[in-house]
Amino acid sequence: MSHVLILGGTAEARDLAARLDAQGVPLTSSLAGRVSQPRLPVGPVRIGGFGGVAGLTDWLREHEVSAVVDATHPFAATMGAHAAQACSSLGLPLLRLARPGWAAHPDAASWTWVEDHVAAREAADEVGGIPFVTTGRQTLHHHIDAWADRPVLVRLVEPAERPLPAAWTVLRSRGPFAVADEEAIMREHGVTVLLTKDSGGRYTEAKLDASRHVGVPVVVVSRPARAPGVAEASDADAATTWVLGQISD
Repeated sequence: MSHVLILGGTAEARDLAARLDAQGVPLTSSLAGRVSQPRLPVGPVRIGGFGGVAGLTDWLREHEVSAVVDATHPFAATMGAHAAQACSSLGLPLLRLARPGWAAHPDAASWTWVEDHVAAREAADEVGGIPFVTTGRQTLHHHIDAWADRPVLVRLVEPAERPLPAAWTVLRSRGPFAVADEEAIMREHGVTVLLTKDSGGRYTEAKLDASRHVGVPVVVVSRPARAPGVAEASDADAATTWVLGQISD
């Protein structure tokens, strides 16, 4: 019997799991375990790493997986690379499911696009003032030492992994966010530049519109490159069609 592995705890991954479950497709969803209270998909779930490419390859073989969908976060490049290598070694079909990025946003041409978080910090330094960092807790180590004495506004879902400078202000919240609320935050804290990454989707898009309304420049970290030659889908509907096509062959 076919067995599909869905990698990732994204909204797209949960949507796909629900659709496949409704079709009676045996599946397992795998979450990295970095969020303390994740939103769980329907169906069987495993939490935690596989132990690199070798561990993932063994798991795929042992559980007789017939197709894999990499629905991890757009910036989870390591897991994506491991999936590509493991599936290639076993001859398994692999699909990359990722929401569209923000390159098509009406304001995208006016933003400063950079390749990494250090470049994002340097771009923010050129603006000065108070940066609003929304790139996630795993990126903060790029800024802590350089901005140890600088007022910085940070928004996190989970607590920071290490102590943050006393001059920093931390907001703990999870999207979706409203444009009016984002504007209020920027005005209240005197934000002068927004640092974000090209996650895409609508849950956190409001800050981009709010930045335009408030007149705050935006610095965007581009998505990392993914393994070439992997089939792609931008939504759960297309991914469902792909999976059904693979397991019916």
